[in-house]
Amino acid sequence: MIIRLARAAALVVAAGFASAAAQTATRVQTQPPPQIHNRTLTTVTESGRQVFRLDARAGDGVAWWPATAFTTGTIELDVRGRDVPQASFVGVAFHGVDATTYEAIYFRPFNFRSDDAARRLRAVQYISHPAHPWQTLREQHPGVYEKPVAPPPDPDAWFHVTVRVEPTTVKVFVDGAASPALEVTRLTDRATGWVGIWVGNGAPGDFANVTITPRGPSSAPASAASAAAVPAVRRPDLPSPVAFPNETVRHSFWDTTGV
Repeated sequence: MIIRLARAAALVVAAGFASAAAQTATRVQTQPPPQIHNRTLTTVTESGRQVFRLDARAGDGVAWWPATAFTTGTIELDVRGRDVPQASFVGVAFHGVDATTYEAIYFRPFNFRSDDAARRLRAVQYISHPAHPWQTLREQHPGVYEKPVAPPPDPDAWFHVTVRVEPTTVKVFVDGAASPALEVTRLTDRATGWVGIWVGNGAPGDFANVTITPRGPSSAPASAASAAAVPAVRRPDLPSPVAFPNETVRHSFWDTTGV
C-alpha cells in the first residue's frame, strides 16, 4: 500500500512538472498567421530566412495567431521596416481580441537615425487600442510611452526585438541590449489574448523568427470571447480612455500612427 501511494504521489508530481513545462514551452511560429485584417500576407524565403510579409495600404493592419493564448512571458522576433518618413510602422501586437482591441509595441524606423533630435525620441511606441492610441499618449504623457532606440539600428535593415510582458508592465529590448529601450506600465487590465504581427497606416513590414515563450497557464487556444472575458482586477491608476463616437472617426483621426 505504501509503495502504491508513493507511486501515485510521484505520478502527480510528474504531471505537475509536465503541465508547468507545457505552460512555459517556447513556440516558434513557423506557420503564417491565419487571421489577417486589412493586409495581404505572403511568405517568402530570403537568405534562408522564412519571412512573413505584410503589404502596405491605408489604415493599421494585423495578422493574428488566434490559437496562441498569451498571458505573460516573452515575444521575440526579427523586424524590418524602411527609411521612409510616415510610411514605416512595424511591430508586434499581443493580448488581442479582434482587429481593433489589443496592445502593441511598434517602431518608426525612419526616426532611428533622424537628423531631427525630437524625432529620434519617438522611435519605439506602446499603444493599447482602442482606448489609448499614440496621439493621446503623446499629448497626455509626453516621453513616457515612446522612446529612442540606442544604439539606433539601420532603418532599412533587420533588427531583433524582445518584448517582455508582465502583469502590469512591458519592457522592450532591441538587438540584445542589456537595458530596455522602452519600459511602460500597461494601460489595460485584460490578462490574455492573441499574438500577431502589426503594421501601421500606409506601411508594409517584414517579420521573421517569431518566438513566443509564455509564462503561466497560457497554452490553451483563446477565442475572442474568452480573451475579452478573462477576469482581472481593475487598476485605478490607468489613464482615462478616449471615447470615439464611431470607428470611422477613430481611423480618420489617428491613422497617421505618429511622426
